[in-house]
Amino acid sequence: MKTVLRTTIWLCLIVWMGAETFFPVVAAVTFTTLTPDTHTAGRIVGSCLRILHYEGLVAGTLLLVLIVVASRLAMISRRNLQISLTLILVMLTLTAISQFGIIPRMETYRLEAGGTVEAAAVDDPARIAFKHLHKTSEHVEELILVLGLVLVGVLAYSQDRDALRVHG
Repeated sequence: MKTVLRTTIWLCLIVWMGAETFFPVVAAVTFTTLTPDTHTAGRIVGSCLRILHYEGLVAGTLLLVLIVVASRLAMISRRNLQISLTLILVMLTLTAISQFGIIPRMETYRLEAGGTVEAAAVDDPARIAFKHLHKTSEHVEELILVLGLVLVGVLAYSQDRDALRVHG
């Protein structure tokens, strides 16, 4: 039971953090390949980002449940449980803010800029707002990844302590 639970926890983390790590590569390749058609590239990357977010929301919610179950089986200390749950909740919150707040606002500004942000004047308020939100979106994704890596460390530490109790 513990092995299946531990494996599922790590699988959720691998899927979420793997996608967060690989997404910038997909974005870079898409924009490089489709240059100068940044509008199409942006639509593709936006679609991928929405999939990434839903994947993160599902994996994160499942992680919350699995971490609580693991703590009930004494696989995670109370302190590491609190840290893990806090990290996951912050990551989920950031993912939801990006998915349901930032991205829809970016889409609104894109439409206000005439449908193609790059075609709008450099001083167009909609283009400026879009660019600002785009930079914010990048920072949010980076923060989710960093928090996820911290979570990996916290859970690895919990497993090390669990292994020491069994073998020590």
